[in-house]
Amino acid sequence: MFTAAKKIQKAEGADPSEFEETVAQALFDLENTNLELKSDLKDLFINSAFQIDISGGRKAVVVHVPYRLRKAYRKIHVRLVRELEKKFSGKDVIIIATRKILRPPKKGSAAKRPRSRTLTSVHENILEDLVQPAEIVGKRVRYRLDGSKIMKVFLDPKARNDTEYKLESFSGVYRKLCGKDVVFEYPITEA
Repeated sequence: MFTAAKKIQKAEGADPSEFEETVAQALFDLENTNLELKSDLKDLFINSAFQIDISGGRKAVVVHVPYRLRKAYRKIHVRLVRELEKKFSGKDVIIIATRKILRPPKKGSAAKRPRSRTLTSVHENILEDLVQPAEIVGKRVRYRLDGSKIMKVFLDPKARNDTEYKLESFSGVYRKLCGKDVVFEYPITEA
């Protein structure tokens, strides 16, 4: 019989935490009760999940999914996030693909590191996963006089309804995952 344990597969057979089990149970319940998501969720599972405290007393649930399943999750992203946010009331749900950063190869070794495993590439892809279903239309890096950097990310105004209430959560989650300060905005269109 299928159970919620099938919905979470940790690396090296590690035991899932209590919170990860609740997220897996929520996915399992959605698969069994929601008819429009049932066929899409059948073969999907997660790697890990955790909660992040955002300023203002808000919380965000970050769900890591396997890299090879990211396209399947993107197809149902809006509906899945809406349903999970109902289950975890008052918390923003963010789905991110699990990626690996490899260290640069040593001098003299013949091994090459794929471009997709570099720190810069992984951080940019995490940023794209974070703002899903919106698209990034521009980025600016602002250097302050004290030497600190802040990145401004401009999102597509078409997805404003789906993402506007989460902008603060996006910043907090990206700061926690990558250690960089980011401000999310929508570009001002001139009429």
